[in-house]
Amino acid sequence: MSQEVIDLLKKFKLRKEKNIAAIVLKIDRASLKIVLDEEYNDISVSDLQEELPSQQPRYVCLSYVQNHSDGRVSYPLIFIFISPPGVSPELQMMYAGSKTKAVKDGDFTKVIELRSLEDLTEETILDKLKLFK
Repeated sequence: MSQEVIDLLKKFKLRKEKNIAAIVLKIDRASLKIVLDEEYNDISVSDLQEELPSQQPRYVCLSYVQNHSDGRVSYPLIFIFISPPGVSPELQMMYAGSKTKAVKDGDFTKVIELRSLEDLTEETILDKLKLFK
């Protein structure tokens, strides 16, 4: 992971805004480093889904707004690995092999793997967050 991305993630974790935001990362095939693809502030999960490439794997660092049934609001930081079907085996292996290091470098505790871009929904995120309690 490039130092620029590590610094960006540190800043992202400390953000004060109370909305959904995302940092989308990709692997630069020339340098084989994880680099910034896009950054989104105040975006819905459905809009984020539309912005992501449907045939390319991506890492998404998501600052999510979770409203609890007791009225509390939390802002979990989630690492999402999206690996759609039809991706070349070489690219698939590159992303799968780099995922653990990306999670460690970014100090993420909540990790979700999705096999389809269509699975990136509010419902899926909430279901997966229940597993981290």
